[in-house]
Amino acid sequence: MPAPFSAQDVYDAYARIRDLIYCTPLEESICLGGSGRRYFFKLECAQTVKSFKIRGALSKMTTLGPEQRRRGVATVSSGNHGAAVSCAAGLLGIPNAVIIVPEATPQAKVDRIRFYGGSVLLMGRDYNEAHALGSAYIAAHGLTYIDPYYDDPKIYGGQGTISLEILRQNPGIDTIVCPIGGGGLITGIAVAAKALSPDIRIIGVQTEVCPAMIAALRDHVLYEEYPVTGPSVCDALTGGVGALSFSMLGDLATDVLAVKETSVREAVRHMVLKEKTVVEGGGAAALAAVLEQPERVGGKNVALVMSGGNIDGALLQEILAAAPSAAENRKRD
Repeated sequence: MPAPFSAQDVYDAYARIRDLIYCTPLEESICLGGSGRRYFFKLECAQTVKSFKIRGALSKMTTLGPEQRRRGVATVSSGNHGAAVSCAAGLLGIPNAVIIVPEATPQAKVDRIRFYGGSVLLMGRDYNEAHALGSAYIAAHGLTYIDPYYDDPKIYGGQGTISLEILRQNPGIDTIVCPIGGGGLITGIAVAAKALSPDIRIIGVQTEVCPAMIAALRDHVLYEEYPVTGPSVCDALTGGVGALSFSMLGDLATDVLAVKETSVREAVRHMVLKEKTVVEGGGAAALAAVLEQPERVGGKNVALVMSGGNIDGALLQEILAAAPSAAENRKRD
């Protein structure tokens, strides 16, 4: 069973990391809203390493003892979590941070991890193989594993600090909409938000090509791996779910919905062209839910968690140049 997790874990995490992170803006949309609704973007795309992941990494790594710091830390990730662990190690003076990535990881991601000071090891043809090989390497070298989402309360506590900021920045927020990958972000946010505002609504969002959490909650099965049924612009939201999130989210989330990939593309485009902010695909999922299913999202004062801004430049150019609107796609459907 996963270790217990409560709002106190979030409060403790914030005390440890608040001086090491940005309190990111909560900005009201200049284009959305009306009919008694207001939308606010929590811009984690402006966070250190352009992702909320630095919160969880720092939360965990600030609790390590001297021997653990001396030996070093490691994780398996080719995305935002790997860069976050690399950056956090530098901020905390941990000399050895090993980031294990699949062999096919784009060079730009490898370069980004190395920029923050981490060492990169390429292992395996895909993430699952990299995880198996990497886990053996980490154990053999006595490194402390920094879990991206599975069941570490200190990671979840760090991610949950977002909701402390949201409700301090605007106590009137009645709904928080949040993307779901492994589930650490939404679960951390929900636990802390409901401790401060018990009636707050928590809406989770997944891509329709990998609705792992939706299936897990529906089937009462922990899907640690889950198939991806088509191309996706939000790779951070694909794959299985974490055990701690699976055990708690059913009692915390008001709703969890899936959005079309076309809606995610429209959301990315909207953020750049209308809100003047660059957001990656997974980071724009909360806005995609509002564009596609506004009545289901509901709420009057709605915070949309823009979880990251690390979008590939070529993909962004493609989206800006060619994407039809989600509304046009819905008309054709």
